[in-house]
Amino acid sequence: RWGRRSGPGGAAQQGQAAALPRMKRRDFSLEQLREFDGARNPRILLAVNGKVFDVTKGSKFYGPEGPYGIFAGRDASRGLATFCLDKDALRDEYDDLSDLNAVQMESVREWEMQFKEKYDYVGRLLKPGEEPSEYTDEEDTKDHTKQE
Repeated sequence: RWGRRSGPGGAAQQGQAAALPRMKRRDFSLEQLREFDGARNPRILLAVNGKVFDVTKGSKFYGPEGPYGIFAGRDASRGLATFCLDKDALRDEYDDLSDLNAVQMESVREWEMQFKEKYDYVGRLLKPGEEPSEYTDEEDTKDHTKQE
């Protein structure tokens, strides 16, 4: 891994992020999720407890320079459950969290609720071999009637 690149484009990226259209509902494999890390793509997604959230508007936290940037484009469940912000909390393969204890799982669920309140839910994180759901446009807009 190379050091985090800072430099021109940081502020522009934030402006760019604000202008991004709402993402269409879809499901992601870990590999597909990886693209949305705020560096390769201005949109930043992360997964918590099998659900993928668009955290682009929180880019000062989750962007390449942010304190939680390590979670961008990744499944953040383990890191959030164990309050671990280093690479040990990240798995390159699907993480079923089966070794977490009850307190840690409760923490994951609490984080999931917080992300739900704050950010757009965009779809599910797929288990290996799982097929993505087909989302209709109606389903896509149904969740978005709640006030920000």
